[in-house]
Amino acid sequence: MAQGSQKFKAQRAGGAKKQHQSKQKGPKKGGRIIAPKKAQVVQQQKLKKGLEVAIRNKIEQEVTQKASSSLHKPLSVVKGPDSKGSAGAARPGSSTK
Repeated sequence: MAQGSQKFKAQRAGGAKKQHQSKQKGPKKGGRIIAPKKAQVVQQQKLKKGLEVAIRNKIEQEVTQKASSSLHKPLSVVKGPDSKGSAGAARPGSSTK
């Protein structure tokens, strides 16, 4: 029986070669969000972030106050345009003519 032909399962005419073009090789793009195991860690991170923002704003206010009090003319703080704001909003420096 060793010299006989091998038995194979019947194959479809077009089904033998399937192409997986949509399958992406390698790691996926983008950041990974890993869910925390403990909810307490999330609360600590929120609190820490809120404190950092509050401290940064307080320092900025103190610096502008000291700078405006030491100058002869009043200090005007100019903030840049918001990138997340509406694009059609009128800017203070642009003319409407």
